[in-house]
Amino acid sequence: MELTLKQLTEAIQPMSVSKACHKHIVNSVEFDTRHIVKNSLFVPLKGERDGHDFIDQALTQGASLVLTDRPLAEDIPFLQVRDTLEALQQLAKWYLKQVQPKVVAITGSNGKTTTKDMTAAVMATTYQTYKTQGNYNNHIGLPYTILHMPSDTEVLVLEMGMDHKGEIEVLSLIGEPDLAAITLIGESHIEYLGSRMGIAEAKMEIISGMSSEGILVIPNDEPLLKELIMDIEQTVETFGVDSEATISGSIETMSKTQTTFTTSLFPDVAFTIPVLGSYNVRNALIAVLLGHHLQVEPKKIQSGLATFALTKNRTEWLESKNGLAILSDVYNANPTATRLVLDAFSQLDVSGRKIVILGDMLELGKESSVMHEGLSEHISPEQIDQVFLYGPEMLVLYQSLKPMFGNNISWYDIEQKETLIDNVCQYVTIEDTVFLKGSNGMKLIDVVSKLLEV
Repeated sequence: MELTLKQLTEAIQPMSVSKACHKHIVNSVEFDTRHIVKNSLFVPLKGERDGHDFIDQALTQGASLVLTDRPLAEDIPFLQVRDTLEALQQLAKWYLKQVQPKVVAITGSNGKTTTKDMTAAVMATTYQTYKTQGNYNNHIGLPYTILHMPSDTEVLVLEMGMDHKGEIEVLSLIGEPDLAAITLIGESHIEYLGSRMGIAEAKMEIISGMSSEGILVIPNDEPLLKELIMDIEQTVETFGVDSEATISGSIETMSKTQTTFTTSLFPDVAFTIPVLGSYNVRNALIAVLLGHHLQVEPKKIQSGLATFALTKNRTEWLESKNGLAILSDVYNANPTATRLVLDAFSQLDVSGRKIVILGDMLELGKESSVMHEGLSEHISPEQIDQVFLYGPEMLVLYQSLKPMFGNNISWYDIEQKETLIDNVCQYVTIEDTVFLKGSNGMKLIDVVSKLLEV
């Protein structure tokens, strides 16, 4: 990136430009002073702290220009705008139009990060590709992602997340996707959106910035989405495992660390992904279909999927220093996603015991107890040897499973994490396989960290 003062003023149309601004060049845009380098544009945002309090620090570290929503000293090179976040988003939208990549947008209640990673890996076999880094998928992270893509980017893969209605609409209007996919409709944030239909409506906002020539990919087995696509202008295509869809997949083999499948689109090509489960095959089907639409050759799609790198803390296999196998999925949790991974874990063929550690699934509203208890249908003593449950919402699941599991199940309240960690570490042996899942707020990463020392 190299932006001139003239380009910046064209993009954000500031209310005023300080006299200290001359022929400044901007090579990066940052809102966190820890990432400031020489010739950065510093964008102070308001959160727990007001970013304006760090302007002096940003300038000391090498920032050449500053955005501000208030007048500053005339010796500071600043552009004054009405709202710095709005200006950040305007600048991202302007920069996107300069680079003009094909934009692929991914959302969904679960699997969006994995699908983003798979899709970017597929595209990167053929195009200069940039993707959302980490979890930068909101109203700040998405424009930041756009502004950090290299100027030679040909395909941009954007993850779009949300907690409330209207948030994905904002992201879509900034990103203006050519292609978009919804991985699934689960129960994440149902506390704020009221129902699964409310969630589906919020996810459909992904087409808000898409032209009528765009393509939307949705799961074939989601009637809520099929109801919502009836009157849209965009082309809609579907995916599913063992189902009638634009692209369907059939699982050939599955092990702890990889799954092989074939598709109706390329029946003679076997695709292998380095992750477990039919739910990940569904994610991969999206990547295959999107790659196909951008003319990526089947063999290159095959190569991209085989070697894609999963974003950290998303259903990743870890190994303790003494060889304990750990399936960690502690970044997020909702009932649909938890059921899917539980089913895959239960079917694994392992030599030792299988142990499940589950933390509360948050933001489920008034249906939380029912949804937690419903996990009991996916945890069988015939397939799972020991269950550890953590958090007040997990008490109902404990009460449901206790008659079946007897002494092979235990429950811990929120303040008993250290006891949970001690008991888990004393119980496991290096021959065991452990699965952990819970909402990020439950901090099961603390348990994972201790297990890695076993």
